[in-house]
Amino acid sequence: MELCPALGIAVPVGKDSLSMRTRWDTGEVASPLTLIASAFAPVDDAALTLTPQLHRAAGETRLLLIDLGRGRNRLGGSALAQCYGQLGDQAPDLDDPADLTQFFHAVQAENRAGRLLAYHDRSDGGLLACVLEMAFAGRLGVDVDLTPLGEALPALFAEEAGAVVQVRAADAAAVRAALGGIPCMDIGAPRDDERIVLRHSGEVLFDAPRAALQRQWAEVSHRLQRLRDDPQCADEEFEQIGADDPGMSCRLSFDPADDVAAPFVGRARPRIAILREQGVNGQIEMAAAFERAGFEPVDVHMSELLAGSVALLDFPALVACGGFSYGDVLGGGGGWAKSVLYHDAVREQFAHFFDSDRLALGVCNGCQMMATLKEVIPQATAWPRFVRNRSEQFEGRTSLVRIADNASPWLSGMAGSVLPIAVAHGEGRAEFADAAAAAAFFRDCAGQVCVEYVDNHHQVTERYPANPNGAPHGLAGLTAADGRVLVMMPHPERVYQALTNAWRDPAWTEDGPWLRMFRNARVALG
Repeated sequence: MELCPALGIAVPVGKDSLSMRTRWDTGEVASPLTLIASAFAPVDDAALTLTPQLHRAAGETRLLLIDLGRGRNRLGGSALAQCYGQLGDQAPDLDDPADLTQFFHAVQAENRAGRLLAYHDRSDGGLLACVLEMAFAGRLGVDVDLTPLGEALPALFAEEAGAVVQVRAADAAAVRAALGGIPCMDIGAPRDDERIVLRHSGEVLFDAPRAALQRQWAEVSHRLQRLRDDPQCADEEFEQIGADDPGMSCRLSFDPADDVAAPFVGRARPRIAILREQGVNGQIEMAAAFERAGFEPVDVHMSELLAGSVALLDFPALVACGGFSYGDVLGGGGGWAKSVLYHDAVREQFAHFFDSDRLALGVCNGCQMMATLKEVIPQATAWPRFVRNRSEQFEGRTSLVRIADNASPWLSGMAGSVLPIAVAHGEGRAEFADAAAAAAFFRDCAGQVCVEYVDNHHQVTERYPANPNGAPHGLAGLTAADGRVLVMMPHPERVYQALTNAWRDPAWTEDGPWLRMFRNARVALG
């Protein structure tokens, strides 16, 4: 009743979560006695998003603590108080709402001016947790001087409102000036040697390697992951914390801004069937990607093909989209494929389509479905099927893949490129009938492997999580029918715009590199 009106915001909820409780035979548990009031606002430019990741290649930079607590460092309810068996009598608070308003506007303005490189909140864990998480995200060390903040322990563990920002050394004075009277202290800088060093009054209070601290930070999650998921996958991910890992990077053999389909802008847009079935939910973004590349997307449901109201052969191209498993039965894409294989007229349409000079793309569920249709796809008889991920979990993440040298029109000019892509599947591991079939495929049909999972050194890998599903030889995509048919488990349609990439090269401004694949299809159809 005081803070929200002072900030000019409303709390858009209609229930009291603090009164919820659960009862059973032996007792009762009440909800945590914490009220979280959330506010939201429109984002005018998603390109200005800040993350906690410290930047390495930005020259000399500094870490600034913006202190909305104004030096109070109250420890009530903190982890430090709990370690000493105490609750504390004074909890952090926002004493002056005007400070938060000024802080918000100053951060927005400085971000728009390009003076902020990284940002992280202090109030969820305190300064130590804040700075460590920034170091973990950037795989960098930090050198922090606590002298300007008073006593060391309260400065490290008080969960007062505020933030730590990384700025270029040359911009530090301008950022501090923009905050007006809000305290903003220079507390140190990143270190390339990955050591976490805390100082006070010229004395080193703490010095430890980043990897060791990150292992401690992740240990509980790792142990739970070993119980819930495949233990070997959990161990491989945990081991990556201390590995020699340069982080994500890309290598492109083309310019994402080069619109190879531009010469066809004045021509009639070719129609493409955006094919979906029960459970598919990726058809909108798939249609958007093809529309951007110069196609006329047409929504086609399998029920229309089965009823004969739509003819597949009326389209020069089709794409089978991703989503959930067909009715969650028969394995990934299995039910969808069988609705084709067990319907004579539809099966014949697909066989003629794949056998003619047309383009076909299958992504995620569409990849699984087409792999099950391999008997009607030329050159696809040796393809694997796609089964449960090795991790035993749904994998939703950003992965790096490399485009292999191949003759597919879909991937023209992209060979050798390493680029990020969205992954979202529970059944993406390529599985062959037996070891002999796998060996024969990679010996005789290796040219059909067109997309491979790679690690941050750009090497093909089977290790988790760089290979999110355990596919042999990093297999992520295949071609057939002289390259006209392309199937892949990752989602290129989700990252065809630069801004929709969870990680991206800062040089990508509008078009993401995966748009090239959709534009290649437009060029192939003339």
